[in-house]
Amino acid sequence: MARSTVRISGLKELDRALGELPKAAAKATLRKVLTEAAEPMARAARRNAPKQDYHLYESIDVSPRLNGRQRALHRKENSPTFVETFVGTNNPAGVQQEFGNERHAAQPFLRPAWDAEKKPTVERIANSLWTEIERMAKRVANKAARGR
Repeated sequence: MARSTVRISGLKELDRALGELPKAAAKATLRKVLTEAAEPMARAARRNAPKQDYHLYESIDVSPRLNGRQRALHRKENSPTFVETFVGTNNPAGVQQEFGNERHAAQPFLRPAWDAEKKPTVERIANSLWTEIERMAKRVANKAARGR
């Protein structure tokens, strides 16, 4: 399976601002932004998914978690990161639909969603991350002022 990488430059200020937040608050902020930004990609994948297979349509989701097999493969192939979010299905039928097999032609639904949504998703992340960092910084400051 081919890997696709998206590189983002010019976000050093965002990284510094996240670094000023407590670790848990920074992770929560990133998870929220990534989940909200990736949802349109998941919707596009659901639109592209074959409709006769409703179990597949319903299994497409945005999540920070993978199933056990996916987690093992991901851990083997990648170095640890601060926060990750995934769009896809944990349904084994999804692989057969996406890539096909000897009895079934490929009916891709995730790759077209990725192709259509990768740039808008990065833009959504960049646009909403500042707002969420500022919101979380205010929450942290208010919590500190109350003495918690």
